[in-house]
Amino acid sequence: MILPILAYGAPLLKKVAKEITSDYPNLIQLIDNMWETMYASNGVGLAAPQIGLSIRIFVIDASPFVDEELMNKKEVETLSSFKRVFINPKIISEGGDVWDFNEGCLSIPEVHEDVSRKEEVLITFFNENFERQKLKLNSLAARVVQHEYDHVEGILFTDHLSPLKKRLIKNRLTSISKGAVSVDYLMKFPKKPRL
Repeated sequence: MILPILAYGAPLLKKVAKEITSDYPNLIQLIDNMWETMYASNGVGLAAPQIGLSIRIFVIDASPFVDEELMNKKEVETLSSFKRVFINPKIISEGGDVWDFNEGCLSIPEVHEDVSRKEEVLITFFNENFERQKLKLNSLAARVVQHEYDHVEGILFTDHLSPLKKRLIKNRLTSISKGAVSVDYLMKFPKKPRL
């Protein structure tokens, strides 16, 4: 089932999400719904807070980032097969150089800005079968994980922007929260006027 995505301004997007246990009700159905919602909105990642659930789970399929002309063979292999469910994730460390990349978010449509992040990440989590996992990632795979991890920490990519950048996009963010944006996927707007 395709679920509506919460738009910028929804208070739940700014809350730190809670861990879940393996007996979380209808977990497999929730994961299936998250995949379906993410693909229907052309995303590469989706976190539970974006669909109105303050729980620590996100899904990622980084294959849309694959650009064989610009990447080395290892990066292509990593991203083309990088499809995972992250439950109760915990970033253990971030390392390497800081690099900028133009990020967007399904909860903040039509806004893209350069965000600085570390190039490597070490993360522990449970997969959909509640098996403990540990991954060391770099480059775009690390970035997508950091972006989605921020969601379960109550952080949006716009929180990483300079005060000047935030002021420059403030009106656009307000418009999004009021539903004054054109999207081709299902959304819930926190400040949309009722008719």
